[in-house]
Amino acid sequence: MAVVKEEVIATALGLLDESGLEGLTMRKLAETLKIQAPSLYWHFANKDALLDGMAEALLVPVAVEMRMGEPWDARLAAIANELRSALLSRRDAARVFAGTFPVSGNVLRVGSQVMECLKEASGDERLAAWGTFTLLYYVLGFAIEEQAFTEKQGKQQAAAHPPELLEAYPLAVSAMAEITGESSDERFDFGLRMQIEGFRHVAARHRAAKENGATDKGGTALRKG
Repeated sequence: MAVVKEEVIATALGLLDESGLEGLTMRKLAETLKIQAPSLYWHFANKDALLDGMAEALLVPVAVEMRMGEPWDARLAAIANELRSALLSRRDAARVFAGTFPVSGNVLRVGSQVMECLKEASGDERLAAWGTFTLLYYVLGFAIEEQAFTEKQGKQQAAAHPPELLEAYPLAVSAMAEITGESSDERFDFGLRMQIEGFRHVAARHRAAKENGATDKGGTALRKG
């Protein structure tokens, strides 16, 4: 029986959970599927193409519900939290998504809904586009660090600080307890609020600049603080 593309992606995600991104190879995937390499390459020309397909699959549950009756900031927060959950649903999933730019349905759906929220807030497509990538980079970066930096590793790192560093940088060292504790949800929400409130401020300045007759297309609110 021929292997279908969806089966290849599902198997690849299973191997990702078992072996991590480094352990996921085209050869191992073909062996697990019990097919020859040419059959696998018929679906995906190389590992980069496979990762694009996996990234698309990871976004299946994200931004499915439109929530058009809710305020833009509430919709945006919901999408960001759904995206984070999707990136944490598989081992190294955030790293899989990083650097991939598949022009595919799920990716475009998520990006479009984020842009719609930010365009509603700012009235400007350019600001919405910049804000979209800024938000997505925040969620992606947070998830990458979250998966890589376990609580155990954090405690070991904090204990390894030489005494002279503890004395020279007490504030930074004391912050390790916050970074390595069980507060990742709170820290994510804090950063997300900063993103949303920051964009709200930029959007308000941009609208005010337009009302005052400014001709700059999007940069006024950003350059003048």
